[in-house]
Amino acid sequence: MRLFLATICFLLFCFVAPAQTKTSTAPSSTVSRPKLVVGIVIDQMRWDYLYRYYDRFAADGGFKRFLNQGFTCENTMIPYVPTVTACGHTCIYTGSVPAIHGIVGNGWYDPLKQRSVYCTEDTSVTTVGAAAGAPGAMSPKNMQVTTICDELNLATNFRSKVIGIAVKDRGGILPAGHSANAAYWYDSRNGNWITSTYYMKELPKWAQDFNAQKLVDKYYGMGWNTLYPINSYVQSTADEKSYEGTPLGSEQKGFPYDLKKFANTNYGAVCSTPYGNAMTIEMAKAALIGEQLGADNITDMLAISFSSPDYIGHAFGPNSVEQEDDYLRLDKDLGSFFNFLDAKVGKGQYLVFLSADHAVAHVPGFSKEYKLPGGLAPSGRWMQDLGKILNDKFGSPKLIIGNYNHQLYLNHPLIDSLKLDEAAIKKTIIQYLSRQPEVGQVFDLDKLMEVPLTAKLRDMVANGYNQHLSGDIEVMLQSGYMEGSATGTTHSAWNPYDAHIPLLFYGWHVAPGKTNRETYMTDIAPTLAALLRIQMPSGCVGTVIEEVIK
Repeated sequence: MRLFLATICFLLFCFVAPAQTKTSTAPSSTVSRPKLVVGIVIDQMRWDYLYRYYDRFAADGGFKRFLNQGFTCENTMIPYVPTVTACGHTCIYTGSVPAIHGIVGNGWYDPLKQRSVYCTEDTSVTTVGAAAGAPGAMSPKNMQVTTICDELNLATNFRSKVIGIAVKDRGGILPAGHSANAAYWYDSRNGNWITSTYYMKELPKWAQDFNAQKLVDKYYGMGWNTLYPINSYVQSTADEKSYEGTPLGSEQKGFPYDLKKFANTNYGAVCSTPYGNAMTIEMAKAALIGEQLGADNITDMLAISFSSPDYIGHAFGPNSVEQEDDYLRLDKDLGSFFNFLDAKVGKGQYLVFLSADHAVAHVPGFSKEYKLPGGLAPSGRWMQDLGKILNDKFGSPKLIIGNYNHQLYLNHPLIDSLKLDEAAIKKTIIQYLSRQPEVGQVFDLDKLMEVPLTAKLRDMVANGYNQHLSGDIEVMLQSGYMEGSATGTTHSAWNPYDAHIPLLFYGWHVAPGKTNRETYMTDIAPTLAALLRIQMPSGCVGTVIEEVIK
């Protein structure tokens, strides 16, 4: 009996001892995070570019690295209107919507200030890096919530470094957040990268040295011809279409583009070429080296926005040779940038995401050529007609004070002083616009919940409506219609051509894969928060994309 019991005890010890040894292992003493997070926002990228140009992307380029080695969310949508640059950048990094974060457009009419407001304007700061009067009086103060960059700083007690970089001021400032070490943007008047006193009193030496190179003149000397033989651009329309713009001079209607004439004279023209992207990457590299981003175990963040696709897309459209060439070159630039990160930060030591602030509609002329719905909405004539109608009926042509982001703002001080019936004025405006064939829906925003809209459209309008900053009447155009000129195109609508964007993750702790379920731009910030194990931003309404973090 004693022998039997001894045998049982011995066997139990053999099974239990290993388990005890395993459970007694001490947990990790630190939270696992990457050395660097790189956020990439491409200003005006349609999701379908990923596959329209897939066969032409380089094997070692950026897009195939994302698609083949990273995780892609194939059905990522923008959940609000208007789908414009400032809103998109802010929503990506805040996980919020304009109704909450307060950036309701690139600009808007502020009823309290009774004037137009630019999204990043700040009269309390001044330009750094250029002469007085340059476009540098900018900061994130109009953004009413934190970004994921702010939350990273809070999580590390501000030991992280956060830098925002973009040709457009709003593309660098809004993503980097309130507590960023710096945001830099391009001054098209002198070819320098500048900032404001919100961040610093003078440019760091590395930025001064970068400006001294005047890379823009080097790019101008190279000119812009197609990367490959022009007859191989079969995914685009023929070059030199009458409905394309001419941002590089009215005499230059197609490839090759002579840029030498802009050297030392026009530093803004580079924005409408792929060299705006190349210049942005070089600035990002200089910032990473100069600020030693990703050099230690305290996570840093670099927020990059590529603005040139938007300049090119607005002028030439999404079906142009110019835009195809722009993306083929950007693909190579991104591949080179990833090689740079591999060398400087370490492969697998950095996390990258890529998305877009909005997509873009077809050029109306292109749509007409191929018998697709769409065209130009004569908003100028509408405003003239409404001025006459309101004057005849209510005694003043100035009852509409602004037309921003497809919203009409009423002149409330004037209406009050004249003791007019606001409801009757709104009804008159809505009746006129509802008869215009280019208008799909027009309604009083105060009665949004009563309007017969689909649930999706109602949510998008509600998410874009800020009680203190938005207008009084919403005008939604028919599919394919837009305000603008006879050449080029734009964006801002709810439709998938403006609202369906790419979303890709690559690098640290990201396994290859994809999801086709509907995700949203506002899901990016909470997903990053989950990966980094930090708090989500203060106005976040998005949810974690679980597939990315598994």
